[in-house]
Amino acid sequence: MNDESDHVVTYPVGLRLAGRKVVVVGGGHVAQRRVPSLIAAGALVHLVSPQVTPALEGMKDELTLVLRGFQPADLDEAWYVIAATDDAVTNAAVASAAEERRIFCVRSDDASQATAWTPAVGRHGSATVAVLGNREPRRSVQLRDEIMHLLREGVISLEHDRTPGVVLVGGGPGDPELVTIAARHALASADVVVADRLAPRELLDELGPDVELIDVAKLPRGRSAAQEFINEVIVERALAGKRVVRFKGGDNFVYGRGYEEVIACRAAGVPVSVVPGITSSIAVPARAGIPVTHRGVTHEFTVVSGHLPPGHPESLVAWDALAKMRGTVVLMMAVENAPAIADALVAGGRPASTPTAVIQDGTMPGERTVLTTLGELAETITAEGLRPPAIIVVGDVVAVAHPERYPSAGL
Repeated sequence: MNDESDHVVTYPVGLRLAGRKVVVVGGGHVAQRRVPSLIAAGALVHLVSPQVTPALEGMKDELTLVLRGFQPADLDEAWYVIAATDDAVTNAAVASAAEERRIFCVRSDDASQATAWTPAVGRHGSATVAVLGNREPRRSVQLRDEIMHLLREGVISLEHDRTPGVVLVGGGPGDPELVTIAARHALASADVVVADRLAPRELLDELGPDVELIDVAKLPRGRSAAQEFINEVIVERALAGKRVVRFKGGDNFVYGRGYEEVIACRAAGVPVSVVPGITSSIAVPARAGIPVTHRGVTHEFTVVSGHLPPGHPESLVAWDALAKMRGTVVLMMAVENAPAIADALVAGGRPASTPTAVIQDGTMPGERTVLTTLGELAETITAEGLRPPAIIVVGDVVAVAHPERYPSAGL
């Protein structure tokens, strides 16, 4: 897209730079922004500059780094050049050498003296959006962002992959704003959506009227769709030629039983792919302002399913070993069994005074965080009327986030 308001007309084109030499002169922040995209395009990047930023130095294994001033011969056999120094004389010399060799050259300091301009670029699925605002970078970026927003929200639609099969989609912790772009693409392609109650429910309202919605909610101590039924329905619909999206909260493979669904699809010869989601075990504490790790406080965090209490014959958790660890423990599906879990951790050596947070309805409008200690966890859950879905964080990271509540933590 080109704005011709001052009669400068460009000819837009997509460059295929894979395996071709591209020279970037300059090692500052402009180069730092341009080089990753060139590498991603497969270009053989030659970076020429006496000094480079630490980020560019970290890319030295992905490009040819020449730590000296520019020489015209640097452009020999190049296909494309970017003059990105903060010195106009050097940039002019680069442009002149490029002109002599008939190589298109971008100048970061003076677009009017360049033979090529860099557009504001966005990518959506297989489409690339490139906007040239006629030497007005801010205008280009603004328009690019508006177009990308319309694409992501489905106001402007592209053809989606509607191949029959199953796509397992992780919906993140609940807030629809935390759903990935890939998840939105998958939902837009669906003939059938098989959704649980923790998947971002607002997004279901965006489904087309012809999309079949199958509710497979699992309610604590209530109605619950059997996993066998879920496996059967996604396979059945896929074999009938439908594109099925299995839409669930969090991440498919973090207590989401997603791999059981993969196994069922493969056994039936149904194509299956996975769109990972943001896992609630990390995202919910983060949204609540609690880190699961912190320098000098914890060197590990452990995510544990609490759907079975300690001592249960089917439990696979070594609670005594977990109690001896000093890092953060993140408990999921543990509200009902929290009293027994707290007792086991204290009995195993974890201090009863360990700071603990319960985050209910994380990332959702009704989110609330209740602070307590490991020894008082059971009493707090009862007194506060806490209920699932909730994530329990045990460890000194809770005191890092709330020093006013735990002044004796000594952090």
